[in-house]
Amino acid sequence: MKKDAAALATLLATTGVLHFAVPRPFDSIVPRSLPGSPRRWTYLSGAAELAVAAAIAHPRTRKMGALAAAGLFAAVFPANVKMAVDWRHASPARRAIAFGRLPLQVPLVLWARRVAR
Repeated sequence: MKKDAAALATLLATTGVLHFAVPRPFDSIVPRSLPGSPRRWTYLSGAAELAVAAAIAHPRTRKMGALAAAGLFAAVFPANVKMAVDWRHASPARRAIAFGRLPLQVPLVLWARRVAR
């Protein structure tokens, strides 16, 4: 597997596992406008990350998986916005984390698109 694809698959697999192992932080950033419980969305997004990681890891499904990763990175952006809004009065360190995640989505999408090529 190419290093770029392996690193992206590893990132997604690690984050996917964290959704199940430590779900509470993810629950807290699920937008309230989504129907159902935040935990359900945490588990669904974790499962999606694991599935996309597996697709990227296999050469036959790498392109589809990487394009799905780009879509997933865009789809979770509202959660990052919610975190930034919720943490706007938090400590400077927490604000830096929350606001730093917002522009991070762009290079993640570009990385996934590069792996898809």
